[in-house]
Amino acid sequence: MPVKAYQQASARSENPREAEYRLFGQVTRALMVAEQAPKEDLRVRVDALDWNRRLWTALATDCADAANGLPQPVRAQIISLSLWVNRHTSAVIRKREEIGPLVDINRIIMQGLAAREAA
Repeated sequence: MPVKAYQQASARSENPREAEYRLFGQVTRALMVAEQAPKEDLRVRVDALDWNRRLWTALATDCADAANGLPQPVRAQIISLSLWVNRHTSAVIRKREEIGPLVDINRIIMQGLAAREAA
């Protein structure tokens, strides 16, 4: 029970940018574990890839909403990245590409979130 209370308090105290950073960190860690897992360990790989794809799909859906507060060019870039993530993920699942570029994109986004938070 104490863990749940901590999670609830933490969720109330972090701003949306911090929550996004934390989520990207969790998903990126899962991708890194999947990248190191044996190729035969499909469950670890597919779970991490699916989680990352769902994150990017949610971001794209949010950016497609006219009420989103981000500037339109930034929203369009996020949607474009989401489309790329989707295509690349499909290629990884078909064993035509590697996971590494997905980790790289997530890290770049995390750096942007951290930089904006510091400013």
